[in-house]
Formats: sequence, structure tokens, C-alpha cells
Amino acid sequence: MRSTIFRSVFLIFALLFGSVHAAHADEILVSAAASLTNAFQEIGKAYEAKNPGTKVVFNFAASGALLQQIAQGAPVDVFASADEETMDKAQQQNLIVKETRADFVGNKLVLVVPITSTFKLSSVHDLTQPVIKGIAIGTPTSVPVGRYTKSTLEAAGLWTALEGRLINAENVRQVLAYVARGEVEAGFVYSSDVGIEKDKVKIALDVPTPKPVIYPIARISASTHAVQADAFIAWVRSPAGQEVLLRYGFSKL
Repeated sequence: MRSTIFRSVFLIFALLFGSVHAAHADEILVSAAASLTNAFQEIGKAYEAKNPGTKVVFNFAASGALLQQIAQGAPVDVFASADEETMDKAQQQNLIVKETRADFVGNKLVLVVPITSTFKLSSVHDLTQPVIKGIAIGTPTSVPVGRYTKSTLEAAGLWTALEGRLINAENVRQVLAYVARGEVEAGFVYSSDVGIEKDKVKIALDVPTPKPVIYPIARISASTHAVQADAFIAWVRSPAGQEVLLRYGFSKL
């Protein structure tokens, strides 16, 4: 049984970072990057069907926010990050069992615009056009897609020139929402996110990143459901789990 203190801390962070359900003895709690929401929900249902009696509860948010929750004692069993850097921090803090850590899928950075947009963009350098006043990105300090975006713009020599037009978002799905609602002229998201708003956004550019977009997964050191957590990780990496991820727009490593 998890302690009352852990439950209290977790509920506080749930209010701060998003809606989650408290974990019970027959549940495993998986904290996963926001971009994994739809794919992991389907994977979770399939895992439950194959493992009667085990329930998978998800907490989706920016990877940095999830790491903060885990560091503060949230009763998490499995962590799936959208980048290596966040998982590296978790490992440095001994928050994960390093032997269970594995890269399980990739993704690609894209620039999206509202479906009605008439802007002609042939490269990220075209974002300097005066007519483009707002560009949504994930907050680089806590959101992996924001870090991928920043490193890409820095490599292109554009970060300083565009910084005044950048609108920070709490996670990649918020970036997508800003573009879908037409609140900004463009936004940087993952290719796997585009299908969520396919009637409201379109890809303007595929954006090569200095480092590949890689998602790692691991069991949390404090987990009291080691067997179930490891089994879920194995399911995500299995052909069945990989098929779901690829169908949702993720890419093979």
C-alpha cells in the first residue's frame, strides 16, 4: 500500500500539472509525455485485456513536469519521456531503475500552420517574414519539443531573430491547440500530433533536428509494482505496442 503522504503529494501535483487518478494496489501508474496520449491509451487498453486484474492509469503532461512530480514522490511506476535529456536527469537522481531503461520509439519535428493558411514556407528561415507574428513552441526549459525547436532554430541562426515572436506552451498539445484555433501563424509539434487536429492544421515543413527525437521508457525506482511495470514496458516495446505507435505517426528507431 502506498503511504498517505505519497497520496497527498500526488494529489497536489495533480492539481498543478493535470488531472490524474490516485493509484490503487491493483493499478500501475504510467507518467508519459503528452505526445504519447492517444497511442498509449490504446496500448493501455490492449495491455489490460491481455493481463486481467491489472489496470493502467495514465498521467500525461510535459516530460519536465512529470519529472518534477516523480522527484517530489508522486507514486509513479513507469516513466516515458519524449527525450533522452529528461530521462538522463531522472537517472542521475536515481529515480529510475537504469537496467529497465530502453529507447522505444522515435518521432519527427514538423512546423504546422492553420489549415486555411496561405503562407509559403520553404524553410524555417521564412519564419522571419513580418506577416508571421506568432510562433508557438513548447517551453524549452521543461518541454522536449521546445528543446528540439530551440536547438534547431539556434543551428539555423534564427533563435535571436525570432525570440520576440515565440509563444511558449506547457506541452506539445497546447502548441497544437494554439495553431488549430488560429491564435498563432505557426507552431512546432511532432509529426505524430498532426492527426489529432487534421481538419484544422497542416504540415508546412518537415524540420530536421540536430539530434534525433527519441523516446525512452523506464521503471521508477520507488515503484512497488515492479513485475507489472516491467511487463508494461515490455508490451510497449513488443510488436503489438510498436504497431500502435507507428499507426499514430511515430517512427521506428
